[in-house]
Amino acid sequence: MPPRKRPDPTAPMTMKELKDTLWKAADKLRGSMDASQYKDVILGLVFLKYVSDAFDERREQIRADLAAEGYREDQIEGLLDERDEYTGHGVFWVPATARWAYLAQHAKGLPAEASRPAQTIGELVDGAMDHIMGANASLAGTLPRIYNRDNVDQRRLGELIDLFNDARFRGNGATRARDLLGEVYEYFLGKFAAAEGKRGGEFYSPPGVVRVLVEVLEPYRGRVYDPCCGSGGMFVQTEKFLERHHADTQAISVYGQEANERTWRMAKMNLAVHGLNANLASRWGDTFARDQHADVLMDYTLANPPFNIKDWARSESDPRWVYGVPPAGNANYAWIQHILSKLAPGGSAGVVMANGSMSTNSGGEGEIRARIVEADLVSCMVALPTQLFRSTGIPVCLWFFATDKAAGPRGAVDRTGQVLFIDARDLGHMVDRAERALSEEDIARIADTFHAWRGTPSAVRAGLTYGDVPGFCRSATLTEVKEAGYALTPGRYVGAAEAAADGEPIEEKIERLRGELFAAFDESARLEKVVREQLERFS
Repeated sequence: MPPRKRPDPTAPMTMKELKDTLWKAADKLRGSMDASQYKDVILGLVFLKYVSDAFDERREQIRADLAAEGYREDQIEGLLDERDEYTGHGVFWVPATARWAYLAQHAKGLPAEASRPAQTIGELVDGAMDHIMGANASLAGTLPRIYNRDNVDQRRLGELIDLFNDARFRGNGATRARDLLGEVYEYFLGKFAAAEGKRGGEFYSPPGVVRVLVEVLEPYRGRVYDPCCGSGGMFVQTEKFLERHHADTQAISVYGQEANERTWRMAKMNLAVHGLNANLASRWGDTFARDQHADVLMDYTLANPPFNIKDWARSESDPRWVYGVPPAGNANYAWIQHILSKLAPGGSAGVVMANGSMSTNSGGEGEIRARIVEADLVSCMVALPTQLFRSTGIPVCLWFFATDKAAGPRGAVDRTGQVLFIDARDLGHMVDRAERALSEEDIARIADTFHAWRGTPSAVRAGLTYGDVPGFCRSATLTEVKEAGYALTPGRYVGAAEAAADGEPIEEKIERLRGELFAAFDESARLEKVVREQLERFS
């Protein structure tokens, strides 16, 4: 059934309309390829539509500005192709044959002419990707060239182009267009991650979990790093954090590495959409085999490494294993030690890990954990609720590290020799039968607890002070952690929540409960008598 016509097709779409329209577009390819393939096709087209709309919008603005300055139409036409007028305003340069209007005009392909053979719409889209990458150095090697393959139905692709023609990523300038596309792109990453199941977890981290990392670390300025960056969600949430706090988004430098080629390209495209100038190295690569930012120390690290991987590039002589050589069968403590090795003096990190990492003693992991604790690098441990990750049922926790728990911003509390434990397993709400999400209040509760404990400027401004809350949080000493065998499970330290007082005097409560117990005994005796009478009827 053809899509329903909108009352005013020239008006910018609402976010819901954009998402609904583009998901219909994704559905059109379900019959001819699997989730991972149509993800690349759809996200590439979304990006292409965005850069073209943003380019057209900027072109219209240039035309209006020149007209207002009194330029004649023929003069304006000669000035519309000044590239600096686009790139200087954060807009990618889009060559004529890569613009959406050109592709939409030839959605059924380009007929043959004397000088050239016929071209399919897939060839035209691949050509558009080549032209855009050639015209914008930051996109080199990033965009997909997969539209003329045998498994891409050219008729369906043409229908997608037609459908996308009804989606306008336009608003108040290129920045607004970028914001719209950024939200759509993130929405699609989540939808595709759910469709791909466990595979989706390789490129997508739940936004709520990432938000906790960002809100605790507060990366206002400096170098921000993710050694297994997936589609770049840590960096996008960092940018959003800065925007929420009206801080300078140019005050951070972004560094990342990703081992999977397709995911690396996805991250490059995602960060370009959000206007983030990230250093993801010149190509994808295994962080353990070769650190592509080996000479750079980081102020903040945010990471969600793959859990419990057994096949990884392990070298016993690696200088990163300061606290012990990780076992060959599990890379969890390899990720932790790599991240610690990258921290600059005064740096901090937040890492998502499987719960087993907090207490395991297999393969020497217990000894490694003990040495890290004794080095006073662990600042906070957070146990998260289950089902936050649709792609895995493994319960997860957050490790937070700090290279200096004594020093810090003005007003900071010296937390040398202490670890904050937060048991957040009771937080969150179910969004459907399979997935739980953290609310804004949940995220704020965890972050505020940490900042109150640390005495950060945000806590001082909010008037927050720290106190242990039975069942939720507790500040423990390294001596206590040592006595617990260096297990870092928050439940061991926070204890049970205090029972709410009901106001009933204890003597009255005992008398009431005794009466209820005797009544239960009487009812039990009565029922026993009834059962016996019924059984005697059949004897």
